[in-house]
Amino acid sequence: MITITAATGQYGRLVIDELLKRGVPASGIVAAVRDPAKVTDLAERGVQVREADYDRPETLVSAFTGTTTLLLIPGAVFGQRYPQMRRAIAAAAEACVGLVAYAGFVNTDTSTLRLGEEHKQTEQELRSSGLPNVMLRNGAYTEMYTTTLGPALEQGAIIGSFGDGKISAATRADLAAAAAAVLTSDDQTGKVYELGGTAFTMSDLAAEVSRQTGKPITYQDLPVDQYAKILAGAGLPDAFADLLADTSLAATRGDWYTDSTDLPQLIGRPSTPLATAVADALKAGPAPTLDPRS
Repeated sequence: MITITAATGQYGRLVIDELLKRGVPASGIVAAVRDPAKVTDLAERGVQVREADYDRPETLVSAFTGTTTLLLIPGAVFGQRYPQMRRAIAAAAEACVGLVAYAGFVNTDTSTLRLGEEHKQTEQELRSSGLPNVMLRNGAYTEMYTTTLGPALEQGAIIGSFGDGKISAATRADLAAAAAAVLTSDDQTGKVYELGGTAFTMSDLAAEVSRQTGKPITYQDLPVDQYAKILAGAGLPDAFADLLADTSLAATRGDWYTDSTDLPQLIGRPSTPLATAVADALKAGPAPTLDPRS
């Protein structure tokens, strides 16, 4: 039995899709979610749906019972992730889960990201638990940059505090395919995968958008405090704006870059090119999202 937590999110759903493509029977997959009503479509496809609320530990053991392999996807609320993951790990141990795969951030060991601290804590908690484990250190989602292009197209500029930092982003579909490959493979205990696609800078992104739209788009680099103020001015809470600005600045410190080839090796192909991701986003139209982990 393969159990996927947080399966209402975009990444979790894509992992389930990839498992089904790989021939895993729907009845052998559990979508462990806080609100089962949100995944009735998965139930209709034959996937088992179980309630699993990170903030209600009593739901977790029953959700994980019978699980041979568990994909633990952290929640979206900064500051709550580690306490939630600690409860989930304890429940996995009580349910005698065979293997726990944790979906964290790339470069967890060395990352200076404020968002990354809870991933460091969770990895340590998982290792200390004695549970067999494998780490899936996901790079940034390409969609975080390609589906928020509306303001850039209006103003002729992408803004941020990325500097010339390289971002080894990958699409959610790429990362979900890698997760499914790991979840359906033997001998994964103790492995650590740094999962990143072909790296690009924000200037590269601006140039690609300009090429595809025919509009002059540039990248405008800003001091991090100024960028945070702009985000706050767009309606984000100050604390969240500061957090996102720090996530941007982290690119200048190399936190979002990896030269690992783990991703293409797992999925058996190169990661989705930036040009393809931009074309898909432009075709679909702007769909802003500020949740970096959904």
